[in-house]
Amino acid sequence: METFESLARAEFSPKSTYLNTASNGLLPARTVAALHEAAVLRAEGRPLTPLFEDVEACRAAYARLAGVPATRVAAGASVAAHTGLIAASLPAGAEVLTAEDDFTSVLNPFHVRGDLKVRTVPLERIAESVRPDTALVAVSAAQSADGRIADLPALREAARTHGVRTYVDFSQAAGWLPMDADACDFSVSVSFKWLLGPHGAAFLVVPEDFGGLTPVLAGWVAAEKPWDSCYGPVAQLAHSARRFDLTHALFTFAGLRRSLELIEELGVAAVQRHDLALADRFRAGLATLGHEPVPAPGSAIVSVPGLGTRQPELSRAGIEVSNRAGNLRAAFHLYNTPEDVDRLLDVLAG
Repeated sequence: METFESLARAEFSPKSTYLNTASNGLLPARTVAALHEAAVLRAEGRPLTPLFEDVEACRAAYARLAGVPATRVAAGASVAAHTGLIAASLPAGAEVLTAEDDFTSVLNPFHVRGDLKVRTVPLERIAESVRPDTALVAVSAAQSADGRIADLPALREAARTHGVRTYVDFSQAAGWLPMDADACDFSVSVSFKWLLGPHGAAFLVVPEDFGGLTPVLAGWVAAEKPWDSCYGPVAQLAHSARRFDLTHALFTFAGLRRSLELIEELGVAAVQRHDLALADRFRAGLATLGHEPVPAPGSAIVSVPGLGTRQPELSRAGIEVSNRAGNLRAAFHLYNTPEDVDRLLDVLAG
């Protein structure tokens, strides 16, 4: 009988102690095989129909992970593009509430508009900072820099009280932290981190009524009947969130389909237990070495102030982590083991 550990071992064969999923997740063996098959299909000139089917399979799988109908999921290429779509929908002068030092792709499109009021507060104060004249709150579920987790239930309650829309980026959470995309108006995630897919895909969840968004980036794939909409203006946009799709990177979705299948096979709850056990083991080990990480209880990302400069040394030792603003950032996922944690601690102690 296959177990969590045996399945993870069968799918991954890292050549290093890889603790950098917050930057890029590793590709499962099944995903690598699917990418190869897609490339051969294209090289041999066979019909690409299976690759378009992969896009829809990915949309459905992500919808299940997010807890929403597939009709509310748009498939795109990046968080920044989806943020730009939301930013374009806001009226001039609208206030957008954001968290300090959140990831740029969640923030920058609101700033470049030039005619929006972007207000920034510490992450811990974002729920209490919502006010009646706020139009939108934009925040990451888990902070990229240090793994701190936003209090989404509190934010939802504050937003409901004041009639404010919310936009949540799950890029550093989807795959290990259970999602409830229905608890926010808009949400987004890339596929190449904790979802273990290739680069080039991102998903946007919108409300049933589309939340006032205009599909300003719509091309032929956004039509109700895409293959009948290749020339001239689109006569009829898709009746679902597919109206916000961007042209699909087909190879990416071919691989991502298999990655999402693996996440579903293992179950997000099991992945979360595994990841958090390793993160807590690292935090406990840091305490014995006299280091105190950034407080981020319940997060699979651990950030340690003052140790970021040791990243090159760790890489030379075969341990991959990140240096973020002087902090050492380690991220633990399903292919990691207690031995990986102990090896990192041993090198840090040396």
